[in-house]
Amino acid sequence: MSKPLPLVFTAPRRGKPPTHLADLDLEQRKQTVRDAGQPAFRADQLARHYYGGLTRDADQMTDLPRAQRQELVDALLPELLTEVRSIACDAGDTRKTLWRAHDGTLIESVLMRYPDRITLCVSSQAGCGMACPFCATGQGGLQRNLSTAEIVEQVRLAAAAARDGALGEPGRLSNIVFMGMGEPLANYNRVLSAIRQITAPSPAGLGISARSITVSTVGLVPAIDRLTAEKLQVRLAISLHTPDDELRDTLVPINDRWKVDEVLQAARRYADATGRRVSIEYALIRDINDQPWRADLLGQKLKQHLGQLVHVNLIPLNPTPGSQWDASPRDVQDEFVRRVRAQGVACTVRDTRGQEIAAACGQLAAAGA
Repeated sequence: MSKPLPLVFTAPRRGKPPTHLADLDLEQRKQTVRDAGQPAFRADQLARHYYGGLTRDADQMTDLPRAQRQELVDALLPELLTEVRSIACDAGDTRKTLWRAHDGTLIESVLMRYPDRITLCVSSQAGCGMACPFCATGQGGLQRNLSTAEIVEQVRLAAAAARDGALGEPGRLSNIVFMGMGEPLANYNRVLSAIRQITAPSPAGLGISARSITVSTVGLVPAIDRLTAEKLQVRLAISLHTPDDELRDTLVPINDRWKVDEVLQAARRYADATGRRVSIEYALIRDINDQPWRADLLGQKLKQHLGQLVHVNLIPLNPTPGSQWDASPRDVQDEFVRRVRAQGVACTVRDTRGQEIAAACGQLAAAGA
């Protein structure tokens, strides 16, 4: 019998975001258009502009009657996020944006260009209730869940920015990682709805391949099993950070509910159902979780539970201001990688991005506008 979800999963209520096309099913969209005095097919036209044209600018919607364009946009495509500021680094290849929602909530997204792809790190909540002590977002606590449309809108805005050359040369947004602010699986229904719209073929959705989407979790076992049952081709990433329960109880407090072995067993069920390798996220913290014996134990546990269906993403810690936590020295990092690989488990060090622009999740929002 699965354990009950902890109360921390319930987000505090703030102002409800305006109703948006991305929050509605097809019939609800049509009814909203009818309520505005227009024929139902206008809903499809608006969807084509939003998902296919990446716009909510009424002036660009020349197939709509001029007199009603703005009214229709206001009814189904209200402004959800306004840019507070954007900062760039890595020779223009990384761009972090702080957004303000309708109720003043601040959230972040990070757009990154790599040689073979353009990736968006997207937020699923404002703040986070998981309380991991080394994470800037966790330090701030949970404010509220984001709506489906607020998640989709981050992707739409990033896709338009990439297309319009925000990272230099114009390009196509190809990859999405749910590794921004929040625990995605604690906002399960809205994240799942957003994924379906992100992956639906244009013009019904943004047309990004499910295999190019990664959903990260600290290890909410019942939610992992729900995601397994969906049979999606998204990649699952587990924020493990240590292989032993004693330390993980401190680093990832939800470990009080679901221990390391339970989380890895759920990850194996996901891998078996989808055929996709699971990514293990491991933030390497100096003198905390970087000991050689922990590298050995990590490799052994992953080999036991996941075999070849796993890859370790070692993350050099991006320290937050005033934090006691720091990144491990390079020689310690290299030895950790060597020991994990010696157990027959793939292990690489993630390319660090944006340290000079506070790119760790929650740092920009914590600094405010």
